[in-house]
Amino acid sequence: MRGGRLIAAVAALGLVGAAKPAPDWLPLDPQNTLVIETTRGRMVVAMTPELAPQAVARVKRLAREGVYDGLLFHRVIEGFVDQTGNPNNRDGGTSAYPDLPAEFSARLPAGSPLTVVVRRADGIEGFVGVVPVAGVSAAEQGLGGDHRPRVWGAYCEGVAGMGRQAGADTANSEIFFMRAPARRLDHDYAVWGRVVDGLEAVRAIKVGEPPPDPDRMLRVRLAADLAAGERPRLEVANPAGPAFQARAAALKARLGAAFSVCDLPIVVRRY
Repeated sequence: MRGGRLIAAVAALGLVGAAKPAPDWLPLDPQNTLVIETTRGRMVVAMTPELAPQAVARVKRLAREGVYDGLLFHRVIEGFVDQTGNPNNRDGGTSAYPDLPAEFSARLPAGSPLTVVVRRADGIEGFVGVVPVAGVSAAEQGLGGDHRPRVWGAYCEGVAGMGRQAGADTANSEIFFMRAPARRLDHDYAVWGRVVDGLEAVRAIKVGEPPPDPDRMLRVRLAADLAAGERPRLEVANPAGPAFQARAAALKARLGAAFSVCDLPIVVRRY
């Protein structure tokens, strides 16, 4: 093949020319953003249906029905979790809807926003959107007929999970927010989102099992259901963007083998 024809063929495959860099900032999707007004301030949660579609759908439904409004943070452990979402304001309560099946890992749909920041022989770590995840290695991913990435939520600070009882298929209405990383929860509880704004509120919720004077979720709404003036005016740092990637590279160089996806908090800016 002559040189000109070779270049034309390669260009047709999209292999010539620099790819357009990913943007450093992304808007929040109002259809997948939960706004929680608490007695300690506002928490804004970016939800990730790619990881747990039924959990996200349930949280949206209960928020739209007002079920979450006024519920207590009934179990709060320093250095661990803020737990809420049970209509009876204690462990074991459920909504009027059936329990959900386990969504502890996911085969990502084509085109999902997966950004890998750690590659090891035994697995990867990265982000689906802004939610931290871990996943199988490239070698394991190549086995079998389904090569879609298999990942699970990584329980870093600010991650939102579905509570459950002893059975794997017992998640219902209870939700919790991580005050600190606890990766032992990976694979055992469905991750449905991450607090991108309001971590100070997460950390300020009063501690106790139950607390003597519990804090509350005052009002829980989907951003899409709020008037334009009430919606969070935020953009989130894009894990695929050059600025985030540079920050990740600097942290990896400094921390070495100790580096994990939990070392990379999501940054937001207001507009």
